[in-house]
Amino acid sequence: VRLQTQPKPQPGQPPLYSGTFDCFKKTLIGEGVRGLYRGMAAPIVGVTPMFAVCFFGFGLGKKLQQRKPDDVLTYPQLFAAGMLSGVFTTVIMAPGERIKCLLQIQAATGETKYSGPLDCAKQLYREAGIRGVYKGTVLTLMRDVPASGMYFMTYEWLKNVSDLSVPRILFAGGLAGIFNWAVAIPPDVLKSRFQTAPPGKYPNGFRDVLRELIREEGIASLYKGFTAVMIRAFPANAACFLGFEVAMKFLNWIAPGL
Repeated sequence: VRLQTQPKPQPGQPPLYSGTFDCFKKTLIGEGVRGLYRGMAAPIVGVTPMFAVCFFGFGLGKKLQQRKPDDVLTYPQLFAAGMLSGVFTTVIMAPGERIKCLLQIQAATGETKYSGPLDCAKQLYREAGIRGVYKGTVLTLMRDVPASGMYFMTYEWLKNVSDLSVPRILFAGGLAGIFNWAVAIPPDVLKSRFQTAPPGKYPNGFRDVLRELIREEGIASLYKGFTAVMIRAFPANAACFLGFEVAMKFLNWIAPGL
């Protein structure tokens, strides 16, 4: 988020962060280890219901397209089922993303407006009502719907290639995360910019953000934070799918008829 939202440097001045590792180093030196986890409370509160709803949405998307329970879906159908999960998760994701982004950039700006996630949510609601908390919902949808389709389609494709073992689950889940974020990064950059902008800066929403970015920083600006995202994507999503597969086996063991 900090790479995606760093201000445009003045003529002749270097950017605030030259890249992922420079951002990591400066954050660590300036704020300590806690600075690397700033804004994490809001996503942590929402991560359990979010992934529950995510996998539920994917399962529902598959069932809606099956005439019989044992029907094998095509990859476009799996993509469509995954897109439905993205619609479901946006309701939970959008406010958490808004709060996380605001908390993560405020240390870089030198202004401490929010003391924490709850204070941030209260101030946003006080200033603009529920719309202030859910600012950026459309962009969150634009990110999560196609990215979730790619996420689940890739995992199912790799899962069907061979028998599942722990290393294969980790590999399939990790690659699914990489394909997911390859699709998600451009709308994620737009979302981060829009959610952290002052009120009224982008009256036409993502179109204004997109025009400004392309005009001032070029098409490459839509991939800011690519390295940081990819470093995270493989291990995080490998762990996610392993947790899911283990949980399903455990639940099928203790309640096989549920």
